[in-house]
Amino acid sequence: MKGRFRFIFIGFMLTFLAAWIGLVVLPVWGLGNFKQTPDPKTGEMIPPEFTALEERGRDVYIANGCIYCHTQQVHSARNRTDIVRGWGKRRTVARDYMNHGVAQLGSMRTGPDLSNIGVRNPSETWQLLHLYDPQITSPGSIMPPFRYLFTEQPIGSDGTSADAINLSGENAPREGMEIVPTEKAKALVAYLQALKLSEYEIPEAAAARIDSKIIDSEIK
Repeated sequence: MKGRFRFIFIGFMLTFLAAWIGLVVLPVWGLGNFKQTPDPKTGEMIPPEFTALEERGRDVYIANGCIYCHTQQVHSARNRTDIVRGWGKRRTVARDYMNHGVAQLGSMRTGPDLSNIGVRNPSETWQLLHLYDPQITSPGSIMPPFRYLFTEQPIGSDGTSADAINLSGENAPREGMEIVPTEKAKALVAYLQALKLSEYEIPEAAAARIDSKIIDSEIK
């Protein structure tokens, strides 16, 4: 009986060890060895690292629960219509996230995927208006407004400040006042503008594009 228990215990430990190596050690080893590579066209190192402002924006993104409604992961054509929708030129791969700290993959798509929002909507003005009231830029959107990331202040003697956003109608500020983004809003927009995950020609990019094309042709 003792001998049988010993074999069961050893078998359990070996199974646990194999699972731990496969699910923890090997991924950490693989992801930890990723390095930036030079872009074949520009020579810049890619994927680029976030600036200090963009990192602060990522913290704002997390703090405001954006991950609950948006993903940052472009799927292949076999699984989803992400590429057809224009959410990315190819599926995302592990190296895309090497400088992201904790990757904000998300779990729901109440809103569109944001992996490449910095390509689709690079305008700072568009992003600020969308945060203040999504109905301005995307009528019918169910995204809540993030007006608390903005401040209403008196217009100075030199006129409307450069940071003030242009609002009209029911969103227009009171007479003599203007709406300006807080530092958190600016940081969040900078982070969103930096999201261009599947735009970079990293070593795995060609294979990811070929994979998507093959799968797309099989579906058709």
